[in-house]
Amino acid sequence: MKILTKFVFLAILMCLSLITGHAMAAVDGTSFPKLKEQYYRDHPGKGKHGQYWEAIPIQKYWNPKDFYKPPSTVPGEVKRDMCVACHQSITPGAYHAWKNSTHANLEALRNLTDANDPRFYKKQKLAEVERNLMQQQLLKEGEKLQEVGCIDCHGKVGATAIEHDKTLVMPDRASCGTCHVNEFAEAESEKEQEWPQKQWGKGHPSHAFDWKANVETAVWAAMPEREIAQGCDQCHYQQNKCDGCHTRHSFSTAEARQPEACATCHNGVDHNEFENYMTSKHGTVYQTLGKANWNFEAPLKDALTKGNYTAPTCQYCHFEANGQFSHNLVKKVRWAFNPTPAIADNLNHPWFEERKEMWLKTCSNCHSRSFAESALTAADKGTIAGLKVEQEAKKVVEDLFKDGLLVGQNSNRPLPPDPEKDAAGGFFQLFWAKGNNPSRVERIYADMWEHDLIKLYKGLFHNNPGGFTYTEGWSPLLRDYSEIMDENTRLREEAKQSRQGFGGFIPGVLITLGGIFILRYVLLRKKRS
Repeated sequence: MKILTKFVFLAILMCLSLITGHAMAAVDGTSFPKLKEQYYRDHPGKGKHGQYWEAIPIQKYWNPKDFYKPPSTVPGEVKRDMCVACHQSITPGAYHAWKNSTHANLEALRNLTDANDPRFYKKQKLAEVERNLMQQQLLKEGEKLQEVGCIDCHGKVGATAIEHDKTLVMPDRASCGTCHVNEFAEAESEKEQEWPQKQWGKGHPSHAFDWKANVETAVWAAMPEREIAQGCDQCHYQQNKCDGCHTRHSFSTAEARQPEACATCHNGVDHNEFENYMTSKHGTVYQTLGKANWNFEAPLKDALTKGNYTAPTCQYCHFEANGQFSHNLVKKVRWAFNPTPAIADNLNHPWFEERKEMWLKTCSNCHSRSFAESALTAADKGTIAGLKVEQEAKKVVEDLFKDGLLVGQNSNRPLPPDPEKDAAGGFFQLFWAKGNNPSRVERIYADMWEHDLIKLYKGLFHNNPGGFTYTEGWSPLLRDYSEIMDENTRLREEAKQSRQGFGGFIPGVLITLGGIFILRYVLLRKKRS
């Protein structure tokens, strides 16, 4: 009987888990303190290169944990209602964003009655949030959360007053995680990813470690131009905050489900996913049909039914794995940020094959498995072809460096600032230059691997033909290859001619001296005779 009772209890728990769409363990408020503790333990702060740089004022917004300090302009205690009254006039944009948000209108969720309403899941989500807060003793048992106001995020949930110049905070991931424990846990779970042959460090690359990746990049720390370096911070702060996707102060899930939400960071020469998506057929369908007809209030799991999607978005593909949607975006990662031989040579490893199978399942929501297999295989092989070209060019540049033949290498090549180390065609050469460091051929190579190869790869996997064949990718990759090979030939021929010239100079001198000696000898003989 005890066994049966235990079985029934577990079955009830499983049913509740299915209703909420999350695992009960994550909803359990007792797990939040552990998540929060681990989050701060993992946070690198200024990173291992911290001694080489100092934060500038804007960085307090990208990493509030280490750099934010409350403004001294508003001293003393402020109460909950004073926040709204004041900011309604001094920052009306922020006020109206909040006033129209779900945070400010929780009763509207409680009053939802139509289970077919795409927003109906938020009613269950609100109950989940309240359970989380009860577990943390931030709400009394049975108490309802009235609203999420300024003070709940910039102070403490449920606070009635704060010292504006002393205890005001800029919310971080853990602040959002106080209420949204499941999402916090899912996002943090990206740190558990381990590559089979250590192609990347544990948890890399991911949003969960993007600030760490930022501050532990040597050239970022080495740059004296901190205002330029913080351009990296404006994307590499997702480890610190949630408003990179859920823009403050609306924090709208409907906004965060649209491709444009990814555009600020996922654009440009080294990660041009947004451009590739928008000009692919998927993006064309989104632009011509999606904006008018798709319902972004529907959760991603219902995107194809209640949401009426007829093509995938960035979020639909990257949040999903084996039919489940979560804030862990790296469950299917294979090539990651950029192609390398260590990945290309191991694609038949079970770790990579399992992830390819997950992608096949994702694509099969709209395409036949045969089409999906063909497309992914073509993308793999196209990426490997580009990698082969890049690796051949890499060896040429490294050999020029090893042989001391780069322009100015022995006369005008300053070392990069600490903690960066000199290297041929290194990443630092995209962000630092002095004298002949980098030389022209190195800069071409840096663009080749960090821009053109990555564009090729991302164009292929986002099915954007112009993004990998002509405009970007393959054609520019070969242009760079050609320039590198020309420079290699020129530099080596010049070095050869220089050696030959020097080698012919010595015999010429000896012959001339010998001739002078013989002439003097003949003249002396004549004189004596």
